[in-house]
Amino acid sequence: MIQKEIKYDLHNTNRSEILKLNVSEYKGMYLIHRALIQQLNNKRQGTANTKTRSDVRGGGKKPWKQKGTGRARAGSTRSPLWTGGGTIFGPKYKKYNIKINKKEKNLALNNILYNKIKDTILIKEFRHNLNHPSTKLILKEINQLGLNNNTQNKILVIVNKKEKNLYLSTRNLKHIELISVYQLNIFALLKAHKVIITLNALNYLNKAYNDS
Repeated sequence: MIQKEIKYDLHNTNRSEILKLNVSEYKGMYLIHRALIQQLNNKRQGTANTKTRSDVRGGGKKPWKQKGTGRARAGSTRSPLWTGGGTIFGPKYKKYNIKINKKEKNLALNNILYNKIKDTILIKEFRHNLNHPSTKLILKEINQLGLNNNTQNKILVIVNKKEKNLYLSTRNLKHIELISVYQLNIFALLKAHKVIITLNALNYLNKAYNDS
C-alpha cells in the first residue's frame, strides 16, 4: 500500500486542492471486485420462501387405509405429489450478507477515486442558490462545466450534504445521481462516467480515507 496525491484544479479558479489517498498497488482490482460483490449481495433480500410438506396446514389423517382400496398408498394429503401439497426443494429464506473489513472497503474506494482522476471535476459549490427546485438551472450548470447531458453518460455528483432543493432538482434526471459523501459507495462510482465533487466533500474525503 502506497500513498499518492491527487491534484484537483478548482473549476474556474486558480486554486488547486490535494487529496491524499492510500492506494493498493497490487491488489486494487481484487479489492474493488470484492467490495462490489459485498455491496450487491447485501442488497439481496433473500425473502423468497416456499412451504415444505411439514409447513402446509392439514394432512394429519391418512386419506384412506393402506390396503384393499385398489388405489395407490397415501399417507397425507399434504404430500408434494398432491394438489395443495408442499413444495420439493423450493427456495427458503436466506441471508446473503458478506463481511468485508472497513479498511479494505476504504482502500477499494481510494483505488476507484484514484483511477477516475481524469473524469473528475472539483467545484466549490453549485453557483445557483436554489430557492426552489429547478432542473433547468442544474442542467445549465452541468453544461457550463463542460459535461455533455447525454443520458447515456452517467454523472455522479458528490456533495457534503443533500440539500432539499438540489435533490428535488436532480431526481428526475436519470443520468445524474446525487449522493452524500457519507454514503459514497463502490457501485455508484463504478457506473459513473463523470464525477463532480464539491470542495466540502473533498475535505471530508481527506479526513476519512487518508488514514484507511
